[in-house]
Amino acid sequence: MRATLFGLASSHPTLTAELMLRHKRIPYRRIDLMPGVHRGVLKAMGYPGITVPAMKLDGTRLQRTRTISRALDSLVPSPPLFPAEPEQRRAVEEAEAWGDGVLQPIPRRIVWNALKHDRSELATYLEGAKTGIPLGVAARLAPPIAVVARVANRATDENVRRDLEALPGLFDRVDELIEQGVIGGAEPNAADFQIATSVSLLLTMDDIRPMIEGRPAERLASALVPHQPGHTPSVYAT
Repeated sequence: MRATLFGLASSHPTLTAELMLRHKRIPYRRIDLMPGVHRGVLKAMGYPGITVPAMKLDGTRLQRTRTISRALDSLVPSPPLFPAEPEQRRAVEEAEAWGDGVLQPIPRRIVWNALKHDRSELATYLEGAKTGIPLGVAARLAPPIAVVARVANRATDENVRRDLEALPGLFDRVDELIEQGVIGGAEPNAADFQIATSVSLLLTMDDIRPMIEGRPAERLASALVPHQPGHTPSVYAT
């Protein structure tokens, strides 16, 4: 069994899918598409949606992290991404859904918005990208792509202000899930990977890192994402 993972550079949902593939010990190759252009490319390849991660696994097209997690568990049951016990599984599924629907969009919006204010370290988010394009060329192409991405992700100043205000409560929720044993256990599950990658991306931002440092949420992200590309200097602090 082999997989091909299509994603975007520094995309935390793409990283979620990649970490799950590693967890399952499934050989794979990763191909990073160019933001904006990726929508048409995915359609041309026969995917029904326009978002990453997208995956081809034994000829089957899969898209979105929650679909991928269930497909991987069905095809390769061990090590599992979901507990066998029904109540525990339900708790993990609910945490995964929260991580996908509530937490995941926030780091994306904040990073794209922050790059409007300071692009000095934009290239750090391209580290390790599998685009087939030299890093210097990709960095030169990135500013106009960032404009399109801000519009596509509704990364307006007003939306990001609300996101920043919501972050302390969201980190409290991550810590609560860890305390309850839903995530952060000896063996990572689908919700661990879903949530840790969002926290890890937020840790790349100087304005946000102090909100997370020392929390269980930081320890979870550091344990599951040992290397996170990207750095954004302070752009929101007054």
